[in-house]
Formats: sequence, C-alpha cells, structure tokens
Amino acid sequence: MKHTFGEKLAWTLSLAALSMPLLAHHGDAGRFAEQTRTLSGTVVAVQLVNPHASILFEVEGDDGTKVTWQAELGSPKQLATNFGWTRTTLQTGTRISVTGRPLKSGSPYINLTERARIVLADNCKEIYHSTTLPEEPISCETTGS
Repeated sequence: MKHTFGEKLAWTLSLAALSMPLLAHHGDAGRFAEQTRTLSGTVVAVQLVNPHASILFEVEGDDGTKVTWQAELGSPKQLATNFGWTRTTLQTGTRISVTGRPLKSGSPYINLTERARIVLADNCKEIYHSTTLPEEPISCETTGS
C-alpha cells in the first residue's frame, strides 16, 4: 500500500512527538536552594559515573564536627570534554572549595550543575565551573600559615 506525502508526514510528526519525553531530563523540582553556598573541605572520594559524577568531601564545622557532603556534577564525559578531567584530576585528600546550590532540606548534598565552581585550595586554580557562574569572587584558602 502506498502512503501519501501527508500520511508519511503525519507518521513522522507523531513519532517525533512521542519521542520528545525521552529527550527530557529531570528537573530539580525546587529541591535546591536558590542561593549558592561555598564550602571548603577535603576530598574523600570521586565517583566518575553516569549519569552524574559526584564528589564526596569532608567539611569541618565551627564546632569541630566533620560532615561528609556529596556534590553532584554533570556526566564524566562533560567533565572530560569541557574541563579535561581524568580519573586523576581530584585525588583523595585534596583540599577544595565548592560553590553550588545545597538541598533545601539541609542534608549535606550540593548541586554543581548551575551557578557553581570548584577551586583547588592549595593553588587557587579553578577546575570546574558551570555555565552560569556565581557572582562572588573565587575564594581560596591558604595552607601552612
């Protein structure tokens, strides 16, 4: 059976419309605070896995208690392509400063996909930034003084 151009076009548009949800990505649905927060800590682990890489880092509070935070980034491929990351870019024990959007619930989880950056504390080198950088200047810690 032959199909007219109109029928073929209708099938094509229908299939395209049905596949659109497959291209969508999950939103944060208001889970993260609008204001950014900067945390300084020591890398505990780096997980370069899909769909989102993550960094576990330990932050010491004013009272001396240590809390392990998880920072969520984009995919490992994005990190490699856009910033040259490899499996050795961040090592356990590295001091970092992380700016991002924490969970509204107060749980130690921070999103680094927008208005975010990561800076190495020992040399003030920025190793990651989202497309929408935070307005505050890069903050660096000094070591050994």
